[in-house]
Amino acid sequence: MASDRREFIKKSALGGIATIGMAMLPKIGYASILGSNERLNVAVIGVNGRAKALTTGIHNYTDAKIIYTCDVDDLIIDRNNKYLERTIGYVPKVEKDFRKILEDKDVDAVFIATPEHWHAPMAIMALQAGKHVYVEKPCSHNPHETELLVAAQKKYGKVVQMGNQQRSAESSILAVQEIKDGIIGEVYKGEAYYSNNRGSIGIGKEIEVPSTLDWELWQGPAPRQKYKDNIHTYNWHWFRTWGTGEIHNNGTHEIDVCRWAMGLGLPDSVTSFGGKFTYNDDWEFVDNQQATFNYRDGKFITWTGHSRGLIQPNQPDRGATIYGSKGVITLSRNEYKLFGLDGKLIKTVEEKAKSETINTVGAGALDIYHVANFFDAIRLNQKQNSPIDDASISTQMCHLGNIAQDVKRTIYIDKDSGKIKNDKEAMKYWSREYEKGWEPKL
Repeated sequence: MASDRREFIKKSALGGIATIGMAMLPKIGYASILGSNERLNVAVIGVNGRAKALTTGIHNYTDAKIIYTCDVDDLIIDRNNKYLERTIGYVPKVEKDFRKILEDKDVDAVFIATPEHWHAPMAIMALQAGKHVYVEKPCSHNPHETELLVAAQKKYGKVVQMGNQQRSAESSILAVQEIKDGIIGEVYKGEAYYSNNRGSIGIGKEIEVPSTLDWELWQGPAPRQKYKDNIHTYNWHWFRTWGTGEIHNNGTHEIDVCRWAMGLGLPDSVTSFGGKFTYNDDWEFVDNQQATFNYRDGKFITWTGHSRGLIQPNQPDRGATIYGSKGVITLSRNEYKLFGLDGKLIKTVEEKAKSETINTVGAGALDIYHVANFFDAIRLNQKQNSPIDDASISTQMCHLGNIAQDVKRTIYIDKDSGKIKNDKEAMKYWSREYEKGWEPKL
Protein backbone atom coordinates (compact mmCIF):
# COMPACT_ATOMS: atom_id res chain seq x y z
CA MET A 1 0.00 0.00 0.00
CA ALA A 2 2.82 2.42 0.87
CA SER A 3 4.60 1.71 -2.41
CA ASP A 4 1.32 2.25 -4.30
CA ARG A 5 0.96 5.63 -2.62
CA ARG A 6 4.49 6.72 -3.47
CA GLU A 7 4.04 5.67 -7.10
CA PHE A 8 0.72 7.51 -7.26
CA ILE A 9 2.40 10.69 -5.97
CA LYS A 10 5.18 10.39 -8.52
CA LYS A 11 2.83 9.96 -11.46
CA SER A 12 0.03 12.35 -10.56
CA ALA A 13 0.96 15.13 -8.21
CA LEU A 14 4.66 15.79 -8.28
CA GLY A 15 6.12 14.26 -11.40
CA GLY A 16 7.93 16.86 -13.47
CA ILE A 17 7.48 19.73 -11.02
CA ALA A 18 10.84 21.42 -10.62
CA THR A 19 10.02 23.82 -7.79
CA ILE A 20 7.21 24.39 -5.32
CA GLY A 21 6.43 27.74 -3.78
CA MET A 22 3.08 28.80 -2.41
CA ALA A 23 1.13 28.13 -5.57
CA MET A 24 -1.57 25.49 -5.74
CA LEU A 25 -0.46 21.98 -6.64
CA PRO A 26 -2.38 19.07 -8.17
CA LYS A 27 -4.36 17.30 -5.51
CA ILE A 28 -3.33 14.01 -3.94
CA GLY A 29 -6.14 11.58 -3.24
CA TYR A 30 -6.46 7.90 -2.49
CA ALA A 31 -10.18 7.21 -2.19
CA SER A 32 -10.42 5.65 -5.64
CA ILE A 33 -7.32 3.48 -5.34
CA LEU A 34 -7.06 2.59 -1.68
CA GLY A 35 -10.67 2.48 -0.47
CA SER A 36 -10.25 5.22 2.11
CA ASN A 37 -13.00 6.47 4.39
CA GLU A 38 -14.95 9.72 4.37
CA ARG A 39 -13.36 13.17 4.27
CA LEU A 40 -11.28 14.51 7.16
CA ASN A 41 -12.31 17.93 8.48
CA VAL A 42 -9.38 19.92 9.82
CA ALA A 43 -8.55 23.23 11.48
CA VAL A 44 -5.36 25.25 11.06
CA ILE A 45 -4.42 27.18 14.20
CA GLY A 46 -1.91 30.01 13.82
CA VAL A 47 -1.93 31.20 10.20
CA ASN A 48 0.93 33.68 9.85
CA GLY A 49 3.94 31.67 8.62
CA ARG A 50 4.26 27.91 8.38
CA ALA A 51 0.49 27.62 8.05
CA LYS A 52 0.80 28.62 4.38
CA ALA A 53 2.86 25.49 3.69
CA LEU A 54 0.51 23.32 5.74
CA THR A 55 -2.51 24.73 3.94
CA THR A 56 -0.97 23.67 0.64
CA GLY A 57 -0.39 20.17 1.97
CA ILE A 58 -3.93 19.84 3.28
CA HIS A 59 -5.54 21.21 0.12
CA ASN A 60 -3.58 18.80 -2.04
CA TYR A 61 -4.98 15.79 -0.23
CA THR A 62 -8.31 15.14 -1.95
CA ASP A 63 -10.08 13.67 1.07
CA ALA A 64 -9.37 16.46 3.56
CA LYS A 65 -10.92 19.91 3.92
CA ILE A 66 -10.05 22.94 6.02
CA ILE A 67 -13.24 23.91 7.83
CA TYR A 68 -11.65 26.34 10.33
CA THR A 69 -8.72 28.69 10.52
CA CYS A 70 -7.73 30.38 13.75
CA ASP A 71 -5.50 33.23 14.83
CA VAL A 72 -5.51 35.82 17.59
CA ASP A 73 -4.65 38.70 15.22
CA ASP A 74 -7.36 40.15 12.96
CA LEU A 75 -4.80 41.51 10.49
CA ILE A 76 -3.24 38.06 10.05
CA ILE A 77 -6.70 36.52 9.69
CA ASP A 78 -7.62 39.03 6.99
CA ARG A 79 -4.39 38.43 5.05
CA ASN A 80 -4.83 34.67 5.34
CA ASN A 81 -8.45 34.80 4.17
CA LYS A 82 -7.36 36.66 1.04
CA TYR A 83 -4.55 34.17 0.52
CA LEU A 84 -6.91 31.20 0.86
CA GLU A 85 -9.47 32.71 -1.50
CA ARG A 86 -6.71 33.18 -4.06
CA THR A 87 -5.04 29.77 -3.65
CA ILE A 88 -7.62 27.18 -2.56
CA GLY A 89 -10.74 28.99 -3.75
CA TYR A 90 -12.68 29.29 -0.48
CA VAL A 91 -12.45 30.80 2.99
CA PRO A 92 -13.10 28.46 5.95
CA LYS A 93 -14.87 29.56 9.11
CA VAL A 94 -12.69 31.73 11.34
CA GLU A 95 -12.29 31.67 15.12
CA LYS A 96 -9.93 33.74 17.28
CA ASP A 97 -10.26 31.38 20.26
CA PHE A 98 -9.03 27.87 19.41
CA ARG A 99 -11.02 26.39 22.30
CA LYS A 100 -14.24 26.92 20.35
CA ILE A 101 -12.79 24.83 17.52
CA LEU A 102 -11.93 22.02 19.92
CA GLU A 103 -15.56 21.97 21.04
CA ASP A 104 -16.75 21.24 17.49
CA LYS A 105 -17.17 17.48 17.09
CA ASP A 106 -17.01 17.82 13.30
CA VAL A 107 -13.29 18.66 13.53
CA ASP A 108 -11.19 15.51 13.11
CA ALA A 109 -7.70 16.97 13.26
CA VAL A 110 -5.91 20.21 14.09
CA PHE A 111 -2.71 21.67 12.65
CA ILE A 112 -0.81 23.75 15.19
CA ALA A 113 1.47 26.46 13.76
CA THR A 114 1.41 28.89 16.68
CA PRO A 115 4.36 30.32 18.62
CA GLU A 116 6.25 27.56 20.40
CA HIS A 117 5.01 28.18 23.94
CA TRP A 118 1.59 27.04 22.73
CA HIS A 119 2.63 23.85 20.90
CA ALA A 120 2.41 21.22 23.63
CA PRO A 121 -0.37 22.77 25.77
CA MET A 122 -2.59 23.19 22.71
CA ALA A 123 -1.76 19.73 21.36
CA ILE A 124 -2.65 18.15 24.72
CA MET A 125 -5.96 20.03 24.85
CA ALA A 126 -6.73 18.91 21.29
CA LEU A 127 -6.03 15.27 22.19
CA GLN A 128 -8.30 15.58 25.21
CA ALA A 129 -11.00 16.87 22.85
CA GLY A 130 -10.62 13.77 20.67
CA LYS A 131 -8.66 15.35 17.80
CA HIS A 132 -5.68 14.07 15.85
CA VAL A 133 -2.77 16.53 15.94
CA TYR A 134 -0.12 17.76 13.53
CA VAL A 135 2.17 20.01 15.57
CA GLU A 136 4.97 22.10 14.15
CA LYS A 137 8.44 21.60 15.59
CA PRO A 138 9.54 21.83 18.29
CA CYS A 139 6.72 19.89 19.86
CA SER A 140 7.27 21.60 23.23
CA HIS A 141 8.69 24.66 24.96
CA ASN A 142 10.52 22.62 27.62
CA PRO A 143 11.36 18.96 28.39
CA HIS A 144 8.49 18.51 30.86
CA GLU A 145 5.98 19.44 28.16
CA THR A 146 7.54 16.88 25.83
CA GLU A 147 6.94 14.18 28.43
CA LEU A 148 3.35 15.30 28.91
CA LEU A 149 2.63 15.31 25.17
CA VAL A 150 4.01 11.81 24.63
CA ALA A 151 1.99 10.56 27.61
CA ALA A 152 -1.14 12.29 26.29
CA GLN A 153 -0.81 10.62 22.89
CA LYS A 154 -0.55 7.22 24.56
CA LYS A 155 -3.50 7.99 26.83
CA TYR A 156 -5.89 9.26 24.15
CA GLY A 157 -4.69 7.09 21.27
CA LYS A 158 -4.88 9.69 18.50
CA VAL A 159 -2.33 10.27 15.74
CA VAL A 160 0.24 12.96 16.57
CA GLN A 161 2.78 13.95 13.94
CA MET A 162 5.53 16.54 14.33
CA GLY A 163 6.41 18.84 11.45
CA ASN A 164 9.96 17.61 10.81
CA GLN A 165 9.00 17.18 7.16
CA GLN A 166 12.34 15.89 5.86
CA ARG A 167 11.33 12.55 7.37
CA SER A 168 9.02 12.30 4.35
CA ALA A 169 11.64 13.16 1.70
CA GLU A 170 12.07 10.23 -0.66
CA SER A 171 15.77 10.96 -1.17
CA SER A 172 16.36 11.03 2.60
CA ILE A 173 14.32 7.87 3.15
CA LEU A 174 16.46 6.14 0.50
CA ALA A 175 19.69 7.43 2.06
CA VAL A 176 18.72 6.25 5.55
CA GLN A 177 17.88 2.79 4.22
CA GLU A 178 21.17 2.60 2.31
CA ILE A 179 23.07 3.67 5.43
CA LYS A 180 21.39 0.84 7.32
CA ASP A 181 22.39 -1.50 4.50
CA GLY A 182 26.04 -0.46 4.94
CA ILE A 183 26.65 1.82 1.95
CA ILE A 184 29.11 3.99 3.96
CA GLY A 185 30.15 1.29 6.42
CA GLU A 186 29.94 1.91 10.14
CA VAL A 187 28.54 5.38 10.81
CA TYR A 188 30.18 7.32 13.61
CA LYS A 189 29.46 11.03 13.20
CA GLY A 190 26.61 13.30 12.17
CA GLU A 191 27.08 17.02 11.48
CA ALA A 192 23.97 19.20 11.58
CA TYR A 193 24.33 22.84 10.58
CA TYR A 194 22.34 25.96 9.80
CA SER A 195 23.64 29.28 8.53
CA ASN A 196 21.72 32.54 8.33
CA ASN A 197 22.48 36.23 8.75
CA ARG A 198 19.60 37.55 10.83
CA GLY A 199 19.64 41.23 11.72
CA SER A 200 19.16 42.98 15.03
CA ILE A 201 15.76 42.82 16.71
CA GLY A 202 16.48 46.08 18.52
CA ILE A 203 15.50 47.12 22.02
CA GLY A 204 11.74 46.81 22.34
CA LYS A 205 9.55 49.62 23.55
CA GLU A 206 6.39 49.07 25.56
CA ILE A 207 3.43 50.21 23.49
CA GLU A 208 -0.33 49.75 23.56
CA VAL A 209 -1.46 46.34 22.39
CA PRO A 210 -2.79 46.66 18.82
CA SER A 211 -6.58 46.64 18.80
CA THR A 212 -6.54 43.75 16.33
CA LEU A 213 -4.53 41.44 18.64
CA ASP A 214 -5.81 39.36 21.57
CA TRP A 215 -2.58 39.63 23.57
CA GLU A 216 -4.06 37.72 26.53
CA LEU A 217 -4.82 34.66 24.42
CA TRP A 218 -1.56 35.03 22.47
CA GLN A 219 0.32 34.65 25.77
CA GLY A 220 -1.84 31.76 26.97
CA PRO A 221 0.24 29.49 29.21
CA ALA A 222 3.17 31.94 29.42
CA PRO A 223 3.58 34.32 32.39
CA ARG A 224 2.12 37.72 31.56
CA GLN A 225 4.37 40.44 30.14
CA LYS A 226 3.82 43.90 28.75
CA TYR A 227 3.50 44.16 25.00
CA LYS A 228 6.58 45.45 23.16
CA ASP A 229 7.02 46.49 19.57
CA ASN A 230 9.64 43.82 18.68
CA ILE A 231 7.89 40.59 19.67
CA HIS A 232 4.96 39.91 17.36
CA THR A 233 4.87 38.41 14.73
CA TYR A 234 8.23 36.59 14.40
CA ASN A 235 10.83 37.74 16.91
CA TRP A 236 9.20 35.87 19.78
CA HIS A 237 11.54 33.02 18.68
CA TRP A 238 14.41 34.82 20.43
CA PHE A 239 12.68 35.46 23.79
CA ARG A 240 12.76 32.68 26.40
CA THR A 241 9.19 33.31 27.54
CA TRP A 242 7.82 32.15 24.19
CA GLY A 243 10.65 30.78 22.02
CA THR A 244 13.45 28.24 22.22
CA GLY A 245 16.24 29.72 20.10
CA GLU A 246 17.78 28.65 16.79
CA ILE A 247 18.68 25.13 17.92
CA HIS A 248 14.94 24.48 18.05
CA ASN A 249 13.78 26.86 15.35
CA ASN A 250 15.94 25.16 12.72
CA GLY A 251 18.34 22.77 14.43
CA THR A 252 15.48 20.40 15.24
CA HIS A 253 15.34 19.48 11.56
CA GLU A 254 19.00 18.71 10.94
CA ILE A 255 19.67 17.13 14.35
CA ASP A 256 16.66 14.91 13.72
CA VAL A 257 18.02 13.88 10.31
CA CYS A 258 21.38 12.92 11.85
CA ARG A 259 19.76 10.92 14.63
CA TRP A 260 17.43 9.18 12.17
CA ALA A 261 20.24 8.32 9.73
CA MET A 262 22.46 6.99 12.52
CA GLY A 263 19.70 5.06 14.28
CA LEU A 264 20.26 6.79 17.61
CA GLY A 265 18.11 7.77 20.57
CA LEU A 266 18.89 10.11 23.45
CA PRO A 267 22.59 10.83 23.95
CA ASP A 268 24.59 9.94 27.05
CA SER A 269 25.97 13.46 27.46
CA VAL A 270 25.63 16.90 25.92
CA THR A 271 28.12 19.76 25.72
CA SER A 272 27.53 23.20 24.23
CA PHE A 273 29.66 26.26 23.53
CA GLY A 274 28.58 29.55 22.10
CA GLY A 275 27.42 33.05 22.78
CA LYS A 276 25.69 36.16 21.54
CA PHE A 277 28.33 37.92 19.48
CA THR A 278 26.68 40.26 17.01
CA TYR A 279 24.17 42.87 18.14
CA ASN A 280 23.33 44.58 21.43
CA ASP A 281 19.61 43.89 21.38
CA ASP A 282 16.83 41.96 23.12
CA TRP A 283 17.83 38.57 21.66
CA GLU A 284 17.98 36.25 24.71
CA PHE A 285 19.66 33.13 23.29
CA VAL A 286 23.10 32.49 21.87
CA ASP A 287 23.24 33.50 18.22
CA ASN A 288 26.17 31.18 17.44
CA GLN A 289 26.35 27.71 18.98
CA GLN A 290 28.30 24.48 18.79
CA ALA A 291 26.61 21.59 20.62
CA THR A 292 27.83 17.99 20.75
CA PHE A 293 25.66 14.99 21.59
CA ASN A 294 27.82 12.06 22.71
CA TYR A 295 27.02 8.34 22.79
CA ARG A 296 28.72 5.55 24.75
CA ASP A 297 29.96 3.72 21.66
CA GLY A 298 31.92 6.76 20.50
CA LYS A 299 29.34 8.00 18.01
CA PHE A 300 28.39 11.67 18.18
CA ILE A 301 26.24 14.36 16.57
CA THR A 302 27.25 18.01 16.33
CA TRP A 303 25.07 21.07 15.85
CA THR A 304 26.62 24.19 14.37
CA GLY A 305 24.17 27.08 14.43
CA HIS A 306 24.99 30.46 12.90
CA SER A 307 21.88 32.57 13.41
CA ARG A 308 23.64 35.85 12.83
CA GLY A 309 26.89 35.82 10.91
CA LEU A 310 27.09 33.37 8.01
CA ILE A 311 29.34 30.32 8.07
CA GLN A 312 32.51 31.26 6.18
CA PRO A 313 33.77 30.34 3.67
CA ASN A 314 30.49 30.09 1.83
CA GLN A 315 28.64 26.81 2.48
CA PRO A 316 25.08 25.61 1.83
CA ASP A 317 22.58 27.27 4.13
CA ARG A 318 21.59 24.11 5.99
CA GLY A 319 22.05 20.37 5.92
CA ALA A 320 23.34 17.21 7.55
CA THR A 321 26.46 15.17 6.82
CA ILE A 322 26.80 11.55 7.91
CA TYR A 323 30.29 10.07 8.18
CA GLY A 324 31.05 6.35 7.89
CA SER A 325 34.06 4.09 7.70
CA LYS A 326 33.60 3.68 3.93
CA GLY A 327 32.17 7.01 2.81
CA VAL A 328 30.14 10.12 3.50
CA ILE A 329 26.55 11.14 2.77
CA THR A 330 25.19 14.69 2.70
CA LEU A 331 21.47 15.22 3.14
CA SER A 332 19.33 18.27 2.51
CA ARG A 333 15.64 18.82 1.92
CA ASN A 334 16.22 18.62 -1.81
CA GLU A 335 18.91 15.98 -2.40
CA TYR A 336 21.15 13.20 -1.15
CA LYS A 337 24.81 12.92 -2.19
CA LEU A 338 27.14 9.97 -1.68
CA PHE A 339 30.92 10.48 -1.54
CA GLY A 340 33.76 8.00 -1.26
CA LEU A 341 36.49 8.30 1.35
CA ASP A 342 38.58 10.06 -1.29
CA GLY A 343 35.99 12.83 -1.45
CA LYS A 344 34.83 12.00 -4.96
CA LEU A 345 31.12 12.22 -5.67
CA ILE A 346 29.65 8.78 -6.39
CA LYS A 347 25.99 9.65 -6.92
CA THR A 348 23.32 12.29 -6.39
CA VAL A 349 19.63 11.62 -5.76
CA GLU A 350 17.44 14.71 -6.11
CA GLU A 351 13.91 15.29 -4.91
CA LYS A 352 11.45 15.46 -7.80
CA ALA A 353 10.09 18.74 -6.47
CA LYS A 354 11.92 21.27 -4.35
CA SER A 355 11.39 22.83 -0.94
CA GLU A 356 12.47 26.17 0.47
CA THR A 357 15.28 26.05 3.01
CA ILE A 358 15.87 29.25 5.00
CA ASN A 359 12.87 31.55 4.60
CA THR A 360 10.30 31.78 7.39
CA VAL A 361 7.68 29.65 5.61
CA GLY A 362 9.84 26.81 4.28
CA ALA A 363 7.17 25.56 1.90
CA GLY A 364 7.59 22.81 -0.65
CA ALA A 365 7.04 19.26 -1.72
CA LEU A 366 7.99 17.81 1.65
CA ASP A 367 4.95 19.44 3.23
CA ILE A 368 2.80 17.63 0.66
CA TYR A 369 4.40 14.30 1.54
CA HIS A 370 4.41 14.81 5.29
CA VAL A 371 0.80 15.99 5.57
CA ALA A 372 -0.30 13.13 3.32
CA ASN A 373 1.51 10.67 5.58
CA PHE A 374 -0.29 12.14 8.61
CA PHE A 375 -3.67 11.73 6.91
CA ASP A 376 -2.82 8.23 5.70
CA ALA A 377 -1.95 7.25 9.27
CA ILE A 378 -5.41 8.43 10.38
CA ARG A 379 -7.43 6.99 7.50
CA LEU A 380 -5.45 3.94 6.46
CA ASN A 381 -3.50 3.08 9.61
CA GLN A 382 -0.32 3.59 7.62
CA LYS A 383 3.02 3.86 9.43
CA GLN A 384 3.85 7.43 10.41
CA ASN A 385 7.08 9.00 9.23
CA SER A 386 7.32 11.10 12.40
CA PRO A 387 5.23 9.71 15.29
CA ILE A 388 5.50 11.85 18.37
CA ASP A 389 7.14 9.21 20.57
CA ASP A 390 10.12 9.24 18.20
CA ALA A 391 10.04 12.88 17.03
CA SER A 392 10.01 14.01 20.65
CA ILE A 393 13.51 12.58 21.13
CA SER A 394 14.92 15.13 18.69
CA THR A 395 13.04 17.89 20.50
CA GLN A 396 14.48 16.75 23.82
CA MET A 397 18.00 16.77 22.36
CA CYS A 398 17.58 20.41 21.41
CA HIS A 399 16.31 21.23 24.90
CA LEU A 400 19.35 19.48 26.34
CA GLY A 401 21.58 21.51 24.04
CA ASN A 402 20.07 24.72 25.40
CA ILE A 403 20.40 23.51 29.00
CA ALA A 404 24.06 22.52 28.55
CA GLN A 405 24.68 25.98 27.10
CA ASP A 406 22.92 27.68 30.01
CA VAL A 407 24.81 25.83 32.76
CA LYS A 408 28.09 26.01 30.78
CA ARG A 409 29.16 22.43 31.39
CA THR A 410 28.60 18.93 30.11
CA ILE A 411 25.34 17.38 31.30
CA TYR A 412 24.78 13.64 31.58
CA ILE A 413 21.56 11.88 30.68
CA ASP A 414 19.81 8.97 32.41
CA LYS A 415 18.82 6.88 29.40
CA ASP A 416 15.99 5.16 31.30
CA SER A 417 14.22 8.30 32.55
CA GLY A 418 15.52 10.72 29.92
CA LYS A 419 16.32 13.23 32.65
CA ILE A 420 19.60 14.90 33.55
CA LYS A 421 21.66 13.01 36.12
CA ASN A 422 23.03 14.47 39.35
CA ASP A 423 22.63 18.11 38.39
CA LYS A 424 19.99 20.07 40.30
CA GLU A 425 20.88 23.33 38.59
CA ALA A 426 20.40 21.84 35.12
CA MET A 427 17.11 20.22 36.15
CA LYS A 428 15.74 23.66 37.06
CA TYR A 429 15.38 24.17 33.31
CA TRP A 430 13.25 21.03 32.91
CA SER A 431 9.93 22.88 33.20
CA ARG A 432 8.80 26.49 33.36
CA GLU A 433 6.56 28.89 35.25
CA TYR A 434 3.01 28.98 33.85
CA GLU A 435 0.31 31.57 34.03
CA LYS A 436 -2.12 30.44 36.71
CA GLY A 437 -4.89 28.33 35.25
CA TRP A 438 -3.01 27.59 32.03
CA GLU A 439 -0.74 24.78 33.25
CA PRO A 440 -0.80 21.81 30.83
CA LYS A 441 -2.00 18.64 32.52
CA LEU A 442 -3.21 15.18 31.53
